[in-house]
Amino acid sequence: MKEVVTSTSPDGAINTELSSRRTGMSFQRTRMSADRTLMSVMRTSLSLISFGFTIFQLFRKLKDQGALTAGGEGTPVRNFGATLVALGIGMLLLGIVYHIQFMIGLRQERAAMKAAGLVHGESRFPVSLTLITAVLLLIIGVMAILSMVFHFGPFD
Repeated sequence: MKEVVTSTSPDGAINTELSSRRTGMSFQRTRMSADRTLMSVMRTSLSLISFGFTIFQLFRKLKDQGALTAGGEGTPVRNFGATLVALGIGMLLLGIVYHIQFMIGLRQERAAMKAAGLVHGESRFPVSLTLITAVLLLIIGVMAILSMVFHFGPFD
């Protein structure tokens, strides 16, 4: 069993304990930083998806009402809208994959440092609410593009 370090412990033990705790906290800060990076990707993806979907639907409604006489499904602006949605989905997918890979690496690094006795193992990495939200946004984006391309689903 590990000895509890207090203010009356030798200076070397106190310094080692404080260093271990600072290192443990740096892992938490790094994890939160990775979540903020994923949130930035989500914001950009959401902007691309919503702007592209809006352009697509606007020109679809204008065509349905007869306000547009030329064009239709292949109208360049509508294709641009679908491309923006696809770009947003792709960006979000890459952001999710990068986030997962980064977090796995961070967990492996922490496990290696714990095994070496450099950090305490009490701190755990909870499931990221940001990652769950990103996956839900990805599902909504896929449903939106399916609605745009195949004209079915909740967004049609």
